[in-house]
Amino acid sequence: MLKKLHIQNYAIIDEIEIDFSNQLNIITGETGAGKSILMGALSLILGERADTSALLKQDKKCFIEGIFSTDDKKEIQFFLKENDLEETQELVLRREISSNGKSRAFINDTPATLQQLKQLASLLVDLHQQFDTLELGDSDFQREVIDALAVNQSNIELYQNLYRQWLQAKKELEELQKQKIDFNKEADYNQFLFDELNELNLQENELEELDNELKLLNNSEGIKTTLSKVYFDLKGNEQPVVQLLKQLSNQLQAYASLNEDIATIIQRLQSSQIELQDIAEEVDRINDGVNYDEKRIELINEKISNGYKLLKKHGVKTTNELLTIQYQLEEKLQAVLNIDAAIVLKEKEVAILLKELEDKASIISKARNKQAKPLEEKVNALLIQVGMPNAKLKVEIKETILHQFGKNTIDFLFDANKSNRFEPIRKVASGGELSRLMLCIKSLVAESIDLPTMIFDEIDTGISGEAAKQVGIILKQLSAKRQVICITHQPQIAGKADAHFFVYKEIKADTIKTNIRLLNEDERIITIAQMLSGEKPTAAALANAREMMMN
Repeated sequence: MLKKLHIQNYAIIDEIEIDFSNQLNIITGETGAGKSILMGALSLILGERADTSALLKQDKKCFIEGIFSTDDKKEIQFFLKENDLEETQELVLRREISSNGKSRAFINDTPATLQQLKQLASLLVDLHQQFDTLELGDSDFQREVIDALAVNQSNIELYQNLYRQWLQAKKELEELQKQKIDFNKEADYNQFLFDELNELNLQENELEELDNELKLLNNSEGIKTTLSKVYFDLKGNEQPVVQLLKQLSNQLQAYASLNEDIATIIQRLQSSQIELQDIAEEVDRINDGVNYDEKRIELINEKISNGYKLLKKHGVKTTNELLTIQYQLEEKLQAVLNIDAAIVLKEKEVAILLKELEDKASIISKARNKQAKPLEEKVNALLIQVGMPNAKLKVEIKETILHQFGKNTIDFLFDANKSNRFEPIRKVASGGELSRLMLCIKSLVAESIDLPTMIFDEIDTGISGEAAKQVGIILKQLSAKRQVICITHQPQIAGKADAHFFVYKEIKADTIKTNIRLLNEDERIITIAQMLSGEKPTAAALANAREMMMN
């Protein structure tokens, strides 16, 4: 709800402040008094672009501020949170335009972009001005009207949840199918690489171990000769070292009891003898195991050669790195086999979600179609009341491919002159017709849609008498649960006001300026009577004005 509007230095407004009622606010005044200027100023805090030509005094900045109550609307609180703005029960939207043309916007004293201002304002104010195409011609709004009447909200929320799951499943299916194509492109080459490695049948660290074995085999003759000589010197010589140690030990044995040190020496000689005897046997064993094997050398050379080629081919240095590559290739080849099964499962998931979507879309579509005819009849009846007896609305609902809101396209078609040629509203309706048509439609859905403050600028163009009275009745009904602000020339509409504001021009210091004041009951009677019969109202006009206010 717009609680207060403060304007300084805008057009021919020096400074005014308006405190609005939370119900029906009517603004009247003579043509040219500045009523539309108020709407122009208001549009600036709703995010419209600024023009320095609108400044009354070029050496002073223009200041426009609107104070709104949020009424705890979740959408507004969500917007404030998303944009890191202070969450409050009262919002202050402000525009400042300097003399050099620089414009600044603020939300609760925090600098904001025009886009932010416009987004927030759309949640606070629904502004309808003459010659605007209005949101009535917007397909989203038309769908919202039908869905509000059809009480489709809960079904649409369920549908949209399914729709998101379906889109995600479709995306995952497409990714799997793309992977399969990529896999198939690489499969033959990966199989070739895998077969090369698999055929070589490498074990962990095998190439390194084979390299060591090859060195051993290539030096086997020298190793064997040396080992034989060592063994011979230890045990096979005419005077073997082992036998010599035994003799030395025996020679000292006769004196062991006489000298403790000799006994120790004997023990050490015996230990050395045992150790050398063990070494000789180990040398003999190693010697038996070292043999020159030409076939084995050829076999090792071949495997090492093939292994080194693959090391170079894959740009690695160790056997284990090759084995890692082999494992990765095997995984890719296995993935080719597994992906078909994954695709089948994902296709089933997509099909199940699609069936659920279509069922839910059919329920939504059925409810929409059920409301189309009643909406036409009710709107067309209201159009007659508001002075458009030849105008007709037609609701066209067509089936289309599944989208975010179901499987329908919804168009409001309009025929202003009983021509039986219905065209989209945005193409054929005039500004005044659009405003009254919007009023009729919104009066029907007001209980179902949480509408913001509604502002109508000269909705009464081209009507008078009973039609104007009916517009006033509809506005009054609308204002029972939401704030309505209406600029009008019709006394029948002005008579319905909860707060009646009068816009007038006054001369200050030889300058014409616009001002506004809230009328009391007596002033309202006189103003409405003047709207009926002229500047000097008759007694009949005054009586008529009282009656309009009472009714």
